[in-house]
Amino acid sequence: MTSKERFDFTVNHKQPDKLVVDFGSTAVTGIHVLAVENLRKYYGLASKPIRVIEPYQMLGEVDQELIDVMGIDVIGAWGKNNMFGVFNHEPFKEFKTFWGQTVLFPEGFHTTYDKNGDLLIYPEGDLSVAPSARMPKASYFTDAIVRQEPVDEEKLNVQDNLEEFGLITESDLEFWKEAARNARATGKAVIAGLGGTALGDIALVPGIQMKHPKGIRDIAEWYMSTIIRPDYITAIFDRQSEIAIENFRRLHEVIGDNIDAVFICGTDFGTQDSTFCSPEQFDELWLPYYRRINDWMHTNTHWKSFKHSCGAVETFMGRFIDAGFDIINPVQISAKGMDPAHLKREFGKDLVFWGGGIDTQKTLPYSTPEQVREEVLHLCDIFARDGGFVFNTVHNIQANVPVENIVAMVEAIREFNGKN
Repeated sequence: MTSKERFDFTVNHKQPDKLVVDFGSTAVTGIHVLAVENLRKYYGLASKPIRVIEPYQMLGEVDQELIDVMGIDVIGAWGKNNMFGVFNHEPFKEFKTFWGQTVLFPEGFHTTYDKNGDLLIYPEGDLSVAPSARMPKASYFTDAIVRQEPVDEEKLNVQDNLEEFGLITESDLEFWKEAARNARATGKAVIAGLGGTALGDIALVPGIQMKHPKGIRDIAEWYMSTIIRPDYITAIFDRQSEIAIENFRRLHEVIGDNIDAVFICGTDFGTQDSTFCSPEQFDELWLPYYRRINDWMHTNTHWKSFKHSCGAVETFMGRFIDAGFDIINPVQISAKGMDPAHLKREFGKDLVFWGGGIDTQKTLPYSTPEQVREEVLHLCDIFARDGGFVFNTVHNIQANVPVENIVAMVEAIREFNGKN
C-alpha cells in the first residue's frame, strides 16, 4: 500500500498492511526542534540549522530525509502565518537559542530580551507594540503574556472576541491551494489546520498574534466566563462556527481532495484525573457548534475531522462521537480512565486513535530503550487491530528526550509491522 492508501484504510476502520505513522504533521503531533537535530545526528544526516515550524512550542520541521528514515505516512499542509501572525516561510534567518542550538526562524520573526534575559516575542513581529509571549532562559518553549484589559461587564462586546475570525482572503485561498497541492504531490496522507474552528482553545484565547487583543483574553477569566457568562461564550461560538463553515466552503473549492483530514480544535477537556467541565456543560456549550462544523464537512467533503484533547476524557468519548469527530488525539493513556484496551473496545469502531503509541510523561523520557520497545509493541497490539490507529506519541516529543529512546520507538514500530 501507499501511505495514502494505508491512511484511507485506517481512518475507515479497515486493517491496513502496516501502521500509519505520523511525526510532525500538526502542532500536537510534532517533535521539538532540539530532538529533531539529535535525530538527524543519530541517523548520520547532514548537519544544518533546523527550521522552527511552530515557534510557540518550538517544534522542528521533520523534512523529507527524516520522513524517509522514520517511515512517516502523514504530512501537514501548513498555512501562511505562524501563531504569532508572522509569515512562516522563506526567507529564513538563523537564531541562537538559550540551549545553544542554531535554528531557523522566518525573517519577519522579531524578538528582544527583557532585563532578566528572557526572550520576548512580538505579534506580527512588530517591535513597536507590547510583546505577546516570553521564553524564559531556562525553558525550551514559550508562554503567552496575558494582555487582558480590565473587564467592564457593561461594555463586553462579542465582536471583540471575534476579531481574529474573519472571512478568508483571496491571498490566503491561493496560498492554501498551492500548499495542499504540494502536500498531495508527495504521495503521503495530508492533514491541515485550516484555522478558525478552535472553540476556546486556551493556546489561542490570549491572541498572541494580535497587537491589541480585546475581549476576554486571560485564560483564567475565560474559564470563569464559561460558568458566569455562558451567553457571551455561546454567542462567540455561534458566530465563529458560521464564519468557519463559510471559510470551509471557500477552501474546499480550491483544495478539494488534496487534504484528507482537518485539525478542527485543540481545546483540552481533561486534566490528569478529571475533566475541566461536566458532560452536561459540554453538551450545552460546545457540542452544538462542533456538530455544526463537522456536519457541514461530512456532508460536503471527504475530509476527516481531528479533535485534540489531553487528559482524562474517557467520559467524553461518546460525546466526541456525537459531535461528529472522526479522530481523537493524543489519547493520553496515563490519565485516569484512559485504559487502552477499554478505549479500543468501547470506542474503536467509531473513533480513530491518533496517538497513544507511547507515554511521553514517563516512558519515553525516563525509561530504557528496551522498556520503550516493550510499551510500543504492547500498545500497538491493542490499538492497531481492525485499523483505526495512527501511530504517534502522547503529544509532542519534548526537547531532552534521549535520542536512543526515540530511535527505539521507531525500531519498535518497524518490528511490529514486520510481524503483521
